[in-house]
Amino acid sequence: MGKKYFGTDGVRGEVGNSVIQPDFVMKLGYAAGRVLVRQDKDHVPTVLIGKDARISGYMLEAALVAGFTSAGVHVVQTGPIPTPGVAYLTRALRLNAGVMISASHNAFSDNGIKFFAEGGVKLSDEIELAIEDRMGEPMRSVGSRSFGRARRIDGAAPRYIEFCKSTFPTEMSLRDLKIVVDCANGAAYHIAPRVFHELGAEVVGIGIDPNGFNINDKVGATYPQTLQAAVLQNEADYGVALDGDGDRLVMVDRFGKMYDGDSLIYVIAKARQLSGSLKGGIVGTVMTNMAMELSLKEQGIAFERAKVGDRYVLQMLQEKGWQVGGEASGHVLCLDKHNTGDGIISALQVFAALQVLNQDLHSVMQDWRAFPQTMINVRIDKGQDWQSVSASALAQAEEALAGGKGRVVLRASGTEPVVRVMVEARKAEWAQEHAQNIAQAIESGKTA
Repeated sequence: MGKKYFGTDGVRGEVGNSVIQPDFVMKLGYAAGRVLVRQDKDHVPTVLIGKDARISGYMLEAALVAGFTSAGVHVVQTGPIPTPGVAYLTRALRLNAGVMISASHNAFSDNGIKFFAEGGVKLSDEIELAIEDRMGEPMRSVGSRSFGRARRIDGAAPRYIEFCKSTFPTEMSLRDLKIVVDCANGAAYHIAPRVFHELGAEVVGIGIDPNGFNINDKVGATYPQTLQAAVLQNEADYGVALDGDGDRLVMVDRFGKMYDGDSLIYVIAKARQLSGSLKGGIVGTVMTNMAMELSLKEQGIAFERAKVGDRYVLQMLQEKGWQVGGEASGHVLCLDKHNTGDGIISALQVFAALQVLNQDLHSVMQDWRAFPQTMINVRIDKGQDWQSVSASALAQAEEALAGGKGRVVLRASGTEPVVRVMVEARKAEWAQEHAQNIAQAIESGKTA
């Protein structure tokens, strides 16, 4: 059975014009409280709630608190903190669940709810379905003597800062580095600059003045142009950009060149291979650039692809017992450091890797150049059999790009009537030609 509300990373939408509004969120909190936490007479369960810097966070936080407390669950509120900080504190404080109020890299007008189960791990599909099923039942609050209590806790940010710092080797420092840190006017605005500064770097902070409306607004990991300009203007060694909730990372070198998640995973993998600390191989997704895969395999590093979404990368890493993986979008996982993607911790692993390799980012990335990609989104009719009509063009493309020349990915969107056609190849014209042929074949199958 498909999920009605949960997407690849929680429930998300435009506030007021989707399910993201107070009554739904209150019911979601109540349902999660009944499903996620242990219910017994000797233990009153407790859930941690964090949020990013969106103006709607105040309203949705109040709705969640109402939902959880009416289910007999205690709530502790941290205020603004990155999503991976919620995961860490849920585990460190031995709480029953954690919740992050954020729409990640989206504009301020959107918001969402992400859940972590006990131990700070993301929810399984089965638990998400169970919460949705519970939402179909009427809300019946517990009796007045059994209501949960809500309180704000002090020290959440400093505790998370110390955790981030602990993942960086004690024999290393960031001394002599000048780093521009772009926090996207989001959840990490008061945290990320301190982490890099306390490890020795000279820090220039940008995107650190949230006002409720400017999150991800021409700053952060999804708008690296601002970071690139700031690195050049400040003559910095590196730039680090996070997204609104702090779980994505892109980096910029002193020349203003941007490095996505694929590149950063490669740097970490290469250093761990050299030091003998790489456990198993690397997990990417179906969207990971083929050039990275070929370069890893040339160095004897195994590589596997998961479905799009860091939760599926995490799942495959756990199944294989591996530690490093992620997505080009900037979700980077190092499971020996944290059990979820963390932009700050990932950046620290890149800096540690560069010291192991005794190279800078520019030098390491001379190993490979990303294959050119062409992406075309093709709108389809409801019930259209796009697989059959595109089969011939797909077969021709796969035959032409065999032998390491390139690859094709066709993926139906889970949120809109669109098929995403992605072709990457050693030559840009090959990618464009085959993507256009497949897109035209899908278009031809539409009803008049």
